[in-house]
Amino acid sequence: MREVTLRIRHRGGPESEVSARHPEVTLRSVSSMTGRGSERKRIVELRGPTAEVESFVEEFRAADDVVAAEPLSPVTGNHAYVAVVIDSDGWEGIRERLSELGIHYRTGTTIAGGIERWTVYIEADDDLSAVIRELERGGNDVELARNVELSSIDRPPGLPASGILDGLTSRQREVLATAIAVGYYDHGGGVGVEDVADELGLGSTTVWEHLSRAESTVMNALFDRFEG
Repeated sequence: MREVTLRIRHRGGPESEVSARHPEVTLRSVSSMTGRGSERKRIVELRGPTAEVESFVEEFRAADDVVAAEPLSPVTGNHAYVAVVIDSDGWEGIRERLSELGIHYRTGTTIAGGIERWTVYIEADDDLSAVIRELERGGNDVELARNVELSSIDRPPGLPASGILDGLTSRQREVLATAIAVGYYDHGGGVGVEDVADELGLGSTTVWEHLSRAESTVMNALFDRFEG
């Protein structure tokens, strides 16, 4: 299997289009899309100067296919979590195309300067050129940034879990463990943050915040291990 990173300018995608006009703001997905009917919900994190983040939200809210874009708390400092609702009727995102192709992808896509960064996993019999051609439909620009065999990636042997979870609070550990147990991180499982919140008896916003902080702490700890 190969790990492939693609840089995609998603033409017509509201996140990519608004991002291109706000290069100082970085968008990161912190949840998968959930919902019924044509409306799809998810949470994104925006980072950048406060005024730019506020401007991004206002412009994004007015974009075609966007039903709602509401910060989960007042925009302060240099980041904000925003609940996004997209009308997916007649709209096709990159994740939908990858799913149709049967291509696995890493969650947590980031967008900066209008460029979406996707990491996908290609089997030996998958045609990468055909995948790229499919993603280029609709005038999208696709650039191959990385293409390596997973077996060739130098990772520390064993990668013990000790230390990786040390930075989590007891509540963050509980929320993260519950999310894993109920299948929140299972690709295509359809489990949303509301399900995790119901299991814990907490509010959805509280669970989003705990999960996002826990994920950031764990990923930073893993990155330090890889770099060490």
